[in-house]
Amino acid sequence: PGWLLSPAGRPYLDSILHKNQRRVFGLLERPALPPALAVPTVTYKLFLAGKSGVGKTALVAWLGGTPAPSAHHETLGIEATPLFWPAKPRDSGRPVLFQLHFWD
Repeated sequence: PGWLLSPAGRPYLDSILHKNQRRVFGLLERPALPPALAVPTVTYKLFLAGKSGVGKTALVAWLGGTPAPSAHHETLGIEATPLFWPAKPRDSGRPVLFQLHFWD
């Protein structure tokens, strides 16, 4: 659970942070890792659906480390938010980089 804060995991965490804030990547961008730290990327699309005003957009903002909107504004259409998360699965000795595409 504490792998990201360990000396082995810290370079991966630093690749997605900028001034201790989660860096925002575009749909075609990804974190730049040195060749020695290159890891496979696992991509998932997560579709969030629900009633208006329940907090779907605020949840995606919170997970992405960006401030949640202060006032409720209905999301028109679909808003795609890419989020990168490095992890080291227990069964694997090698880290992976999860690329999560939230569709809100």
